[in-house]
Amino acid sequence: MEMDPTEQKVTDTGTAGVVGRPILFFPAAILVGLVLDRLLPVPFAIPGADGVPWIVGGCLIVIGLALFAAGVRNFSRAATPLPTNQPARVLVTTGIYRWTRNPIYLGFLLMYGGIGVAAQSPWILILTPPIAITVRYGVVAREEAYLERRFGDAYRDYKARVRRWL
Repeated sequence: MEMDPTEQKVTDTGTAGVVGRPILFFPAAILVGLVLDRLLPVPFAIPGADGVPWIVGGCLIVIGLALFAAGVRNFSRAATPLPTNQPARVLVTTGIYRWTRNPIYLGFLLMYGGIGVAAQSPWILILTPPIAITVRYGVVAREEAYLERRFGDAYRDYKARVRRWL
């Protein structure tokens, strides 16, 4: 594997081998949560707080969307593919990636939680830990191992400087 240290580019074509496409996990979990809300209703209400779930949920969605958009923009500017089933061309460490190594997944989680709160869906919220664990271990851990193999010391240095989530 060759690396250009000035641009952190490599020439191999491996992928991270994640358990699935993360962009599909979240809508699938929302759908499952809404179906479970219908089939197995669990009471969920914030007494005396009309509109609060919409405000809190809306804020989480907006923050999540901003993180997601910033992460996608940085990948686009670096001309590296976003889908996890394609090889990374460049190690992106600028923009939002200076503060978090996973802004896209963090954005997805915040949007997912915001939808659960706004919809007052107990099942969407109950499914948050399983989806977070799946993303953390089935996607992020595999991507981190892949990036370490692919970019070596450049990724290890980046990992030492920047937190996984926040």
